[in-house]
Amino acid sequence: MIVMRHRILIASLMLVGVGPATAQGGFAIDAKTVIVESPDAPGPVKKAADDLASDMEKVFGKKPQIVAHADGPAIEIASTTGGSTESFAIVSHGNHVVLSGADMRGTIYAIYTFSQDWLGVDPMYYWNDHEPAKKTSVAIPASLSKSFPSPLFHYRGFFINDEDLLTGWAPGEKSDHSGISRPVMDKIFETILRLKGNMVVPGTWTFSTDPQMKWVGERGLILNQHHAIPLGMNVARWPANVPYNYTEHPEILERAWANAVQGYDPKQEILWSVGLRGLSDTAYNTMDPSVTGNDKAQGALISKAIADQMKIVRAVNPKAQFVTDLWQEGAKLKSEGFLTIPPEVTTVWADTGYGLIQDKGQVARGQGMYYHDAMLNGRANQLSEMVPVDRIYSEFGRYIKTGAAEYMLLNTSDIRPVSMTAKVIMDTAWGGVPKDGSAQATYASWASHQFGEKAAGAVAKVWEDYFKAIPKLESGDDYGDQIYHTEARQMMMTTMITPPWYNIVGQSAKWVPVRILGFNIDPNYGRDIEQNYADTIAARELKVCADAQARWDTVWNEAKAAEASVPAARRPFYEAYLLTEIAINRDGNRMLWLTSDAIKSAKAGDKAKAHQDIKEALARIAEIKTMEKGAEYGKWRNWYRGEWLVGVDETREMLQYFDRWIDDPLTRLPPPVIANSWQGYYHIMHYEGLKETDVH
Repeated sequence: MIVMRHRILIASLMLVGVGPATAQGGFAIDAKTVIVESPDAPGPVKKAADDLASDMEKVFGKKPQIVAHADGPAIEIASTTGGSTESFAIVSHGNHVVLSGADMRGTIYAIYTFSQDWLGVDPMYYWNDHEPAKKTSVAIPASLSKSFPSPLFHYRGFFINDEDLLTGWAPGEKSDHSGISRPVMDKIFETILRLKGNMVVPGTWTFSTDPQMKWVGERGLILNQHHAIPLGMNVARWPANVPYNYTEHPEILERAWANAVQGYDPKQEILWSVGLRGLSDTAYNTMDPSVTGNDKAQGALISKAIADQMKIVRAVNPKAQFVTDLWQEGAKLKSEGFLTIPPEVTTVWADTGYGLIQDKGQVARGQGMYYHDAMLNGRANQLSEMVPVDRIYSEFGRYIKTGAAEYMLLNTSDIRPVSMTAKVIMDTAWGGVPKDGSAQATYASWASHQFGEKAAGAVAKVWEDYFKAIPKLESGDDYGDQIYHTEARQMMMTTMITPPWYNIVGQSAKWVPVRILGFNIDPNYGRDIEQNYADTIAARELKVCADAQARWDTVWNEAKAAEASVPAARRPFYEAYLLTEIAINRDGNRMLWLTSDAIKSAKAGDKAKAHQDIKEALARIAEIKTMEKGAEYGKWRNWYRGEWLVGVDETREMLQYFDRWIDDPLTRLPPPVIANSWQGYYHIMHYEGLKETDVH
């Protein structure tokens, strides 16, 4: 038996005497296999071993015992063997298979990779319900020898952002004092590790003292913060009557940053985010008149904040590592040369929310990316896939070629709606773009794995045509599932009600007043609504949605036809994922066209046509709801209970209001309020109660 400081053995209680593996000098693992775990193995490795035991139960029908030692053939997993960061190997040695990691996470990746490659466990099994095939044994050949080098991207992980579906489905407020329950958060962390990620941002507006921060470390992941909460300071809970102005009151922000740092476990492995934005993910210049309209001054102030934040952290951890995310105005300030970023801080370029990174060709070696396959902005995607694989490969290929592979944070929102691209992105961050760089081949490979070779070609064609069906704005941005509902509601509201209109800002401190819309009162607020909004948008959508509808109908028909080749056991997932996401976009597109036509008809005095349009639009909403209900099978019961941010139900209510208004403008009107973002974040942040950022 190989001796090592930390080891886990999966061993057979008795020698396997027959079978092709043993005939060739190998051995087999089966239902009699036990797990032998060293008592001094690191906690995260033990958790991975527990997952391996569960995987073996799925395959062999029996969960193995975990014991101190065993004789016979074994799978031996060694940690901290040294070598390149997070590299690992799977090698047969005598009657052992040795899974060796260069470090703790390398060991964890060896465990999960063995489970994936030899037990057939899908790394995304929790999200796609793909169970491994039942087997009596798995043969391990004597010739097995695989080495896995260090990943291309140094830091790789998920940002759980705009997490309304997860919060509504698995609330953790009562049980765990967190927004999302601990068991589901643990599955998220497990998923990241199975995809060979090493970091996570575990929520949107969090505090450094939240329990999920420690859960991250217990899984062996690096804790990171996103661009809007530098050092973990929760700006969405900034207290009332306390200035947020780094020019006039730097001492207040410095205390808040220091308090956030002190809130973390000092032993926590953290990658620190530094920078300066306004309250609730707005540009800092909206908060400080001294830098409004002065990019040079704003860049200098952000540069000072970065330097001051680094001093605060280094007082606690001299070896701390830092990143700064050039989200929105950050990219502009960097391009203009107004930001001074210390060389030891990793510069991170952000995409647009649509998978196109905003570096304008300026990315350099040693930098990184902040990428989205889900994006909340009222126009992009929250409930369905939107970013095509060829775009992913193009952007990642560009960064890999440049050597800008220090950091990759994937904003994946609620994970389940974007499970295909989430895996593609994480695989690419680990090992690079596939040699042929073909999106079609990736779609076919994914379909074959999920539904079998028979279905692969047809399902791959569905994915190709799905992404081609997505319409585009004049800016080139894609139509995501949000735009259909945002525009429909706002068109109807602004047709029925003259300004002012109001927006209850969702991601804000509780004392922030509502936004007044319709009069361009605040030049810094980019989401005002013009008074002729309905006419402008209706004219556009009558053309754009009409052009797109035939494409969406074709995709729907292709997907329905392809379903015949999907095995019966996998049809619930096929319908919940592909068919539901197609319906969300297809019916949303048609609903927006019908709403636009109803507004046009109502203004022209054709009430009958307007009513008919609304009736059909409501039928399209009903179809979306029917598909969503069907996707709530098994453990997914109430998955769409938390669908607050897109607001399908709010669209239905607005259609009903508008239908009555067509005949009677004096009928009861809806409140002239945009509140779906508020409702979503009310629930997402409810577990925090009245807690505020500590500035004392």
